[in-house]
Amino acid sequence: MASTVTTDPAVTTDPAQNAPASSRPGYGQLLRTRGAWTFLLPGFAARQPFAMLTLSIVLLVQHTTGSYGAAGAAAAATGVSMALFAPYSGRLADRYGQRAVLLPGVLVHAVSGLSLTALALAHAPLWALFAAAVPTGASVPQVGPMVRARWGVKLQGSPLMSTAAAFESVTDELTFVVGPLLATALCTAVAPSAGLVTEAALTLVGGLLFAAQKSTQPPVSAESGHARVQHASALRIPGVRVLVVTFLGIGSVFGGMQVSLAAFTESIGEPGLNGVLYGVFAAGNMLSGIVCGAIAWKVAPQRRLLVGYAGLALAASALWTAHSVLLLAALGLLVGMCIAPALITGYTLVESLVPAGARTEAFTWLTGAVALGQAAAVTAAGQLEDRLWGGAGFLVPMAGTVLALATLLTLRSRLTARPGSLTVARGVGHRVPVTVD
Repeated sequence: MASTVTTDPAVTTDPAQNAPASSRPGYGQLLRTRGAWTFLLPGFAARQPFAMLTLSIVLLVQHTTGSYGAAGAAAAATGVSMALFAPYSGRLADRYGQRAVLLPGVLVHAVSGLSLTALALAHAPLWALFAAAVPTGASVPQVGPMVRARWGVKLQGSPLMSTAAAFESVTDELTFVVGPLLATALCTAVAPSAGLVTEAALTLVGGLLFAAQKSTQPPVSAESGHARVQHASALRIPGVRVLVVTFLGIGSVFGGMQVSLAAFTESIGEPGLNGVLYGVFAAGNMLSGIVCGAIAWKVAPQRRLLVGYAGLALAASALWTAHSVLLLAALGLLVGMCIAPALITGYTLVESLVPAGARTEAFTWLTGAVALGQAAAVTAAGQLEDRLWGGAGFLVPMAGTVLALATLLTLRSRLTARPGSLTVARGVGHRVPVTVD
């Protein structure tokens, strides 16, 4: 196992990768990593539909039922099932390889998504929509965590890992700029079902292309002596549990914004502005992510997370006060700018908290937490929009981030790796100073 890692030229022969953190190379050096583009391009295509799924379901089901509550509940069923199954998918990918998980997953997702579309158009009862929404969410391909795991293989021990985490956050947010705009345009200008149909098709094509890149997927260890510890759950690490709660709060922002922006633009008779406003929110996230990745941070990531998350909670708490498009766009931009630093720092902390053999699973726990928070927020915001005043759904991001911030402040000490804390996967991702790292 050690020889496999130490003979990878992408890890050992680039002097920049051995540079001190204060002189960490930027995006240009990262993108020159050998073999990176072979998984970056198909990975971007495969994760694009993820940003379309929830909004496409909300717009379709709201059109066929006339209720944001029903639309939010159907979307929430998808998000909950994804959150529950994503870590299991990540563990299977760590154990059997990403390709073995992706191939059947994208096929199931495409079929389930098309079935959900057909049921919604047939005005099927809500329980039938739930029945189709569950496998649709459970089979969402976890391409983002898989790409991050591939970076981990390429950049073990390199200061470029922090840059890679920022780059992936920027890529995620670029999809959340394009995805909502595309979903809204398809659902409003083509047909209410066009967003979900396109999402299923893109998932199938992009997922198959990504799965075909076998040379860059993390190696699967066949060493039986390490089997038991190699596949121990990443959730057993206290710091990961704290990050899960933190990312639940971030998910509440995504879910609350999606429903509340859709309801707001519908109330003013401009439903087409929904994608624009959400795009502004995601653009703020993307731009701040670019800046974060370009900075050689000297402040500890634990402190950066605390400060960034406090800013996010403060900005999210002001959303419900907006009563005009311009003010809502400005606040949405500010909230988006606060999300990226929290996401990037959280993913960066995984590198120090989690052994290499469990990182795909750890990343999927965080991704799943965002999805679960989003699902809960979509449901709560939909009910508030139906039962209270217009804009009441914006209370959900405020509540979610404030509660997560309180948890983060209380348990912040668990985000620091302690001696022996990485022995869950000893022999695969341990920190003993030998050639593995």
